[in-house]
Amino acid sequence: MSLDKHEQRSAMRALRKRLAQVDPSAAGRAADHADRLPDGAFVALYRAMGSELDADALAVALEAAGRHLCLPVVLQRDAPMIFRAWSPGEPLELDAAGCPAPLPLAETVDPDLILTPLLAFDPFGGRLGQGGGYYDRTFAARPDAIRVGFAYAGQAVERLALEDHDVRLHGVLTETGYTAFP
Repeated sequence: MSLDKHEQRSAMRALRKRLAQVDPSAAGRAADHADRLPDGAFVALYRAMGSELDADALAVALEAAGRHLCLPVVLQRDAPMIFRAWSPGEPLELDAAGCPAPLPLAETVDPDLILTPLLAFDPFGGRLGQGGGYYDRTFAARPDAIRVGFAYAGQAVERLALEDHDVRLHGVLTETGYTAFP
C-alpha cells in the first residue's frame, strides 16, 4: 500500500517529532561530524522550526572551522530563496514565509553548500520536504550548490517517489555521520 505525499508528510512529521523527543542530543552529535561535509566557503544553514534538527551546534562548529555562514530568506512565496550572511547570535526577523532570517542590511551571498531540513530522505538523494517547494525552487535556481540534508538518521526511508520538480540531494548529515549519495 502506497501513501500519497500528504499522508507520507503527516506520517514523517509524527516520526520526526518522536525522534526529537527520544534523542534531544542528536543535533550535537551531528555537529561532531561537521568536518566530513563537502568543501564550501559559504554554508547555508537554517533556523529550526518545530521538530526539525536544530542547526545551532553545527553553526558553531562550521564557524570555528573558518566557514562563512548564511541563512535562507523567502522574499516571495513562489520564488527561489535568497541567502544573507549570518553568524550565531546576530538578530533575525521573520521572512515572507514566517521563518527567522537575517535582517535586510545583511550581505546577500551565494552559498557553495546548502543544508536543508527535511521530513524524509532515501539512499538515492531523494528528499521529502514540507511541501512548499522553497528548497526545490532554490536548488533549481542554484544548480552548482552542493545540496545536503540535515536530519535524524531515523528519517531514512527505502525509496521516495520523486516528481519532475524534486531536486536530489548530494548527501545527508545525521547524528551518525555524513553520507554522500551516488
